[in-house]
Amino acid sequence: MPRFSANLSLLFPEVPLPERFEAAARAGFSGVEMQFPYEHDAAMLAERAGRAGVEMVVFNLPAGDWARGERGIACHPRRVEEFRMGVGRALEYARKLSCKHLNCLVGIPPADSDDEHVHATLLGNLRFAAEALAREGCTLLIEPLNTRTVPEFYVSSSAHAAQLVHEVAAANCKIQYDLFHMQVMEGDLAKTLESMRPLIGHVQFADVPDRHEPGTGEINFEFLFAWLDRIGYAGWVGAEYLPSKPTSETLAWARRYFAPRPSQQRVSQAPAEAAERRGGEQQQ
Repeated sequence: MPRFSANLSLLFPEVPLPERFEAAARAGFSGVEMQFPYEHDAAMLAERAGRAGVEMVVFNLPAGDWARGERGIACHPRRVEEFRMGVGRALEYARKLSCKHLNCLVGIPPADSDDEHVHATLLGNLRFAAEALAREGCTLLIEPLNTRTVPEFYVSSSAHAAQLVHEVAAANCKIQYDLFHMQVMEGDLAKTLESMRPLIGHVQFADVPDRHEPGTGEINFEFLFAWLDRIGYAGWVGAEYLPSKPTSETLAWARRYFAPRPSQQRVSQAPAEAAERRGGEQQQ
């Protein structure tokens, strides 16, 4: 059965971000992920994750000025130093959050750059990041995005991402395969997942066309989640969708996969545990 993580940057927007860790745990998720944690104190995030009993699975390397439309800077020839400083910052958060996967959004090439220069810059940055992450026992992920949502994004196909993984030639460099983006760009999800399974380090999902929860669009998620088991994928599967209504009302897809909520188990066990403690205290 797939291991599901909740992307807290998109899910549970009904509550402030610090409260989303516990909301995800109550819903049945054992892992969480974020797009960018850098506006929040890493120690606070780690404390919240620990309190909720969830694992921080993945977050993105710093990706430039998001508000201005930047979607990564790894392919920018004039921003190499900024990218590499961002790798260091991401690793500081990864240490505190015990996070073992960091995703690289490669970005949109500058209009005045030729493709050869862009490719060489990106490859150098990816090799730098992979080496830095390897020293910390972390995996570097490369995520192709669709060009309908992010026009002119440099890596927009699974084949291009696989080419980069092979060129980086590092054991800890993998693909973050997002079902939403790849359904928009190329379809044939099942066979691509199967053929590229050794290269895939993380899977994410949202339905097409509107990036909402499973059941709102064209993707057969019940089949694909079973397919991931069938082909032997053992990594996390991240729910990174825009809830079309309150998140708790969008989790019909998850009911067949989630065990009883840990918080409910803790509540049911609490009276017995308290009695046992009292008995032990009386014996002392």
